[in-house]
Amino acid sequence: MEQLIPIGIFLFVLFLLLGSGVWVGLALMGVAYVGMELFTSRPAGDAMITKVWSSSSSWTLTALPLFIWMGEILYRTRLSEDMFRGLSPWMARLPGGLVHTNIVGCTVFAAVSGSSAATLTTVGKMSIPELRKRNYPETMVIGTLAGAATLGLMIPPSLTLIVYGVTINESITKLFMAGVLPGLVLAAMFMAYVAAVSVFSKRFDPIPEPPMSLVEKLRNSRFLVPVICLILVVIGSMYVGLATATEAAAFGVIGALVLAAGQGSLTLSTFTESLMGAVRTSAMIALILAGAAFLSLSMGFTGLPRGLADLIARLDLTRFELLMALLVFYIVLGMFLDGISSVVLTMAVVEPMIRQAGIDIIWFGIFIVVVVEMAQITPPIGFNLFVLQGMTQHQMTFIARAALPMFAIMVVMVFVLIAFPELATWLPDNIRQRPGG
Repeated sequence: MEQLIPIGIFLFVLFLLLGSGVWVGLALMGVAYVGMELFTSRPAGDAMITKVWSSSSSWTLTALPLFIWMGEILYRTRLSEDMFRGLSPWMARLPGGLVHTNIVGCTVFAAVSGSSAATLTTVGKMSIPELRKRNYPETMVIGTLAGAATLGLMIPPSLTLIVYGVTINESITKLFMAGVLPGLVLAAMFMAYVAAVSVFSKRFDPIPEPPMSLVEKLRNSRFLVPVICLILVVIGSMYVGLATATEAAAFGVIGALVLAAGQGSLTLSTFTESLMGAVRTSAMIALILAGAAFLSLSMGFTGLPRGLADLIARLDLTRFELLMALLVFYIVLGMFLDGISSVVLTMAVVEPMIRQAGIDIIWFGIFIVVVVEMAQITPPIGFNLFVLQGMTQHQMTFIARAALPMFAIMVVMVFVLIAFPELATWLPDNIRQRPGG
């Protein structure tokens, strides 16, 4: 019971600051400062300066702005058009037809972007007009795009996994590898849903694609070569142990610049725009991480995380019950906060719980990313819903309903992960890793 007072004060100050429009990073610092002043005798200002500097000077964190910049460069290329031209001949004959280009296109772009919003915008700006032209159901077009774009949070390089790894001091390379198989399984589940709807729904009646010979299909596939090469450079260099996550990010930026130059879309203007976009996003995430690090320190001094972990232990929850409680908790939290904020805000309390319960920390990273993915398509703050609203001019309620089946599939994915934890742990346990990865 003695933990309820600091919990109440922390939550009151946090919601007061967030509700008044203060940036998330500054709100976290404000909560931590109040906690330090009220519950400890240590000078809050000195502690804040030390912690903010130490959290911001992490070498591992260098991968974050590099991967963001890579995604920004690719966003300004003709990559989405090339992907559609390369993928559509192979997808047209599958049950569900060209809707699969949404899912496969998002999966491919997620492997070079790391950002859900960049994946959604890049793939959507090309696929939506093309699928509408061919009379595909609007709910299917919008829903698959909203759901598949969240793969940018799981398939490496994932910004959320970088933030999670930095927060809990775990190998980014191992977390990246852990996301590969679950990401592909989730994409396959989305595709299976599309195939099932195309078979059983009477409203699914698109204009059929003209037949194409194998030679023509292979000729169109050449448009996929540049992005596949980039994926192999980024992920392959980490998998075979040639590069750490940070070095792979640097390779990715160079590869993206070469790809943009080869397409003729690299100008001084696009270079500057991509660089400034990466700086803005990186600065926002770095501020959130710095605030979260100070909040973790402050909460540690109050003994709050350990107290809550002990409370959970006394409740004698099974591992499954704890994961179900965390599933509901993160879904609710995701309705009001973006994914990265949710992760850094809660890790100080959640990490001791999961370690005490004997849950694998790498596996839990993938679990939390799947749940955070759900938050991207849940109102009122689901970021992908806002991006799609801007692209399609549909009502938010229409987009949320269209994305609902994808949300349900992600819930199923959580149970698949619990039933088959090797999906997330097999690759990390079998990769060769460079020191510092």
